[in-house]
Amino acid sequence: MPLHLVLASRSPRRRELLLSLCPGARIDVLPPPQSEERGFEGCHDWRTIEDRIGLIAREKSALVEPLWHQQTDWQQSLLVAADTTIVVGEPRGGLRVLGQPPDDDSWRDTVRHWFERYYLGQTHWALSALCLVSPDGTRRETVVRTAVTFRTVPPGLIDWYLSTGESRGKAGGYAIQGAGSVFASRIEGSLSNVVGLPLEVLQEWLAAAVPARG
Repeated sequence: MPLHLVLASRSPRRRELLLSLCPGARIDVLPPPQSEERGFEGCHDWRTIEDRIGLIAREKSALVEPLWHQQTDWQQSLLVAADTTIVVGEPRGGLRVLGQPPDDDSWRDTVRHWFERYYLGQTHWALSALCLVSPDGTRRETVVRTAVTFRTVPPGLIDWYLSTGESRGKAGGYAIQGAGSVFASRIEGSLSNVVGLPLEVLQEWLAAAVPARG
């Protein structure tokens, strides 16, 4: 493992995931200096969606790189950037990207609509872009897709879930690592990817980036 990993993220969930690969004392968190990100306007197929989310992760790493060099022992660390979103299929064809619910009182209606129209009894996808930057400037980038199928449930269960408030601030309006797990009947691919960081890929990259010590 490297001496340090620098996480370019505001997400506490990503840091929690990273703790399974690296001790907390070896993790520095440097959020991007600006919170505004590109949206997914005009992205309605896999190619354009994957290109856009890859660009978002790449831009996060670029924003944090100057801070990485200024505030850490960057020559002994690796920079990790990621972005995660939820992709659903429209009933009439095409794809749609769901971000976070509105940050106002309408969030409940929005999340209920997402569950009833796109989730229950259907399969959707968690999509994460991952970017790893080495001190020598080498970059590794990929996009990981996980299929998530939700079961059909009575309306009362949606009411209960909304009452937990868990949906707020979550991409797609649910947390698979929390109470949102009650809806999932099948997950095909990386579970950690749904939470926000594809650990399986990252672990392989870290092993390749850091020679084993004899």
